[in-house]
Amino acid sequence: MRRVIVSCLIGFGIAGPVQAQPEARNVVLFIADGLRAGMVNGANAPTMDRLMRAGVRFTNTHSLFPTFTMPNATAMATGHLLGDTGQFGNTIYTAFPVPGAGESLTPFLESDPVLGDVDAHFASNYLNEETILRAAHAKGLSTASIGKLGPSLVFDHTARSGQDSILVDDSTGRPGGIPLSEELRTRLGAVGLPVQAPTRGANGQAGTAEVPGTLAANVEQQGYFTDVATKAVLPLFKARGKPFVLVFWSRDPDGTQHNQGDSLGRLVPGINGPTSLAAIHNADTNLATLLAALNEQGLSDSTDVILTSDHGFSTISKESATSFSATQAYKGVPKGQLPPGFLAVDLAHDLGLGLFDPDAKGAQLAADAFPSRANGLLGTDPAKPDVVVAANGGSDLVYLPSGDKALARKVVEALSRQDYVSGLFVSAALGPIPGALPLSAIALDGSALTPMPAIVVNFRSFSTGCSDPTTCGVEVSDTGLQQGQGMHGSFSRADTRNVMGARGPSFRAGHDSPAPASNADLGQTIAHLLGLTIPGRGHLVGRVLTEALKNGSTPTFARAVLRSDPDAAGHVTVLAYQTVGQTRYFDAAGYPGRTLGLDVPALSAAAEAH
Repeated sequence: MRRVIVSCLIGFGIAGPVQAQPEARNVVLFIADGLRAGMVNGANAPTMDRLMRAGVRFTNTHSLFPTFTMPNATAMATGHLLGDTGQFGNTIYTAFPVPGAGESLTPFLESDPVLGDVDAHFASNYLNEETILRAAHAKGLSTASIGKLGPSLVFDHTARSGQDSILVDDSTGRPGGIPLSEELRTRLGAVGLPVQAPTRGANGQAGTAEVPGTLAANVEQQGYFTDVATKAVLPLFKARGKPFVLVFWSRDPDGTQHNQGDSLGRLVPGINGPTSLAAIHNADTNLATLLAALNEQGLSDSTDVILTSDHGFSTISKESATSFSATQAYKGVPKGQLPPGFLAVDLAHDLGLGLFDPDAKGAQLAADAFPSRANGLLGTDPAKPDVVVAANGGSDLVYLPSGDKALARKVVEALSRQDYVSGLFVSAALGPIPGALPLSAIALDGSALTPMPAIVVNFRSFSTGCSDPTTCGVEVSDTGLQQGQGMHGSFSRADTRNVMGARGPSFRAGHDSPAPASNADLGQTIAHLLGLTIPGRGHLVGRVLTEALKNGSTPTFARAVLRSDPDAAGHVTVLAYQTVGQTRYFDAAGYPGRTLGLDVPALSAAAEAH
């Protein structure tokens, strides 16, 4: 029997009605991908620190789990949680071969062509919800999304002509990229900017187990994106004389923290070396340039600037004492460490099933090989797999295409024996399984069009012992990157604690907000600021952050804990969360002692609800 433990209410009043906006506003949403809240201070990120000191600093922040880029991009873009958008990871199982991903059944969705293919398959809109940029453009606002490939397009992914929202990303000017309008091409030419985005260069080098990764931040590419935004797009928007919304998605510090070469094979400094700090400074500099351009264009007084990160970040561990795969020898993998695709390898071994690579035309893998992109098809026929593993990093998605309940229990039992697992979540269609919580408990069961995972696996996380554990978190990661590099995606508080702040005419000044807030709330709040009415198909939504708005009130909120029944080995999946009304915020989850930040308070029996 699952138990819910609810603590006392916390807050400073009941949220009042949302105040109507008296005049049109511009909105700039700046996303510093993978920026940890505890790293934002006057030394590391002075511009961000000043923005939040002058406006609103959200101190109780939440990335949506699984804590990956694409899921949280869809939350910002739609205001819906992942059970509605179906964006369960950066890599998902689509149940059809995706052309833009080499016919893979498990495509990586940070790709303009792949997003187009997936949209085409799922009723022309795989998210099944309207985005804020699509709604804003339909209302007559100027709209643009600039920056990192994948999440930038999500904000208006169904409009691919380049004539509606401006879209500039890594693929701009290249085959498969969204075309530029003649209006923007003319503007770029007038200020001497090329129509093709630069590559990441040295920043894109991840290294190997013997060769360190990058020692350079993503300066050149992001400098180009910043120039496009400040020298071409903002002047164009001002000339149009209409309200606008601009999304700027900074790949740094995420991309650099993933690939950094400061800590090859070592957990310390991990993602806290000089290269990662340079990446934080790079994103901060981009924001400073954008703010200066708003001021120069006379747009500051009418523009709300919202700062967020899609998720936190952790250092990668590849260690396990229970994994079969860690006992095997693989080319390029240090002896005794977990290979990419270890979850698929271990499940195939434990279940006695064949293992096929969905990213290599379904080729069967030999005993000394691991999946090329860590994903796996398990069974006897790769065209009809019994089990599908979509590997993502700090958590993995497991699909059971047949819905076999007996197989689901075998998979859960096999996973619970591994020391790298910390908490399991299962589809309600499989029935209650001891040791696991239902996907509905973490808002992954909704109106999504894409296939819903049968099981979501959270990996073990811990701290290396710094004063703020969320800045020095470590997690076991199913990835091709090396131990000591960076990853995210787990239910660790180091990954769920993101950055959120805001400044502008709609927001309070000098205010620290203690109420829980999430990236889905930002989607709802931006829609409110822009005066958009967007009908929703699903009901898993964020809320308008009234407490951050001028004359707004702080809502009452509560903390609670949900526990699964124990499995045969005594494992219990525990979820610590908060609520504002019906809106849920997930702090951390997993097996006690295996998830960083899962600090469950001792509450009296009188506070328990069954």
